[in-house]
Amino acid sequence: MVRYTKEHKQETRQRIIATAGRRLKRDGIDGSGVATLMKDADLTNGAFYAHFESKDSLVAEAVTDQLHTLHANIVELAEPGRAGLEQIVRWYLSAHHRDNPGDGCPNAALLDEIGRSADAIRQAYTDGVLVVIDDLAARMAPEDPPSARVKALSLLGLMAGTLQLSRALTDRQLSDDLLEQGLRNALALVDAELRP
Repeated sequence: MVRYTKEHKQETRQRIIATAGRRLKRDGIDGSGVATLMKDADLTNGAFYAHFESKDSLVAEAVTDQLHTLHANIVELAEPGRAGLEQIVRWYLSAHHRDNPGDGCPNAALLDEIGRSADAIRQAYTDGVLVVIDDLAARMAPEDPPSARVKALSLLGLMAGTLQLSRALTDRQLSDDLLEQGLRNALALVDAELRP
């Protein structure tokens, strides 16, 4: 029997979480079985329980990881203030993001299923999304954090809803038009917030 180091086990666990996050965003929580999630990580089904007590525990960690990745790769790298908000909105409501859900935001990909999930998954989502929201809020109205948090949540809701609708449409031109209108609406919300 091969004994692995603690570091190897942690690296393997992180690989499972990362690959599961991408699969969940592509195929959904219900559409992603443990066997598929483990295969994506190049592991056998039997290895799953060495790392997670249940599929729900993996989903909760994957949602947390995906929101952390969103924050680290998109929100943190954006310029400060309005320019950064525009960068975020333009990325979020892009055709590339629409067409590549596995590489994008877990909000538009998983919200409907997260809402019907176990409390642990919903709590992981809430904790992770609040980090993103608070960063957006700090850019929108740093002098009024409680009000800014609600407005940032509205901005994210507008963007996630627009992206979800654009992904559902079979008419590509209509989908593109929806993204463009959503972009204008989101930027108008940003500009209204930043107006003195």
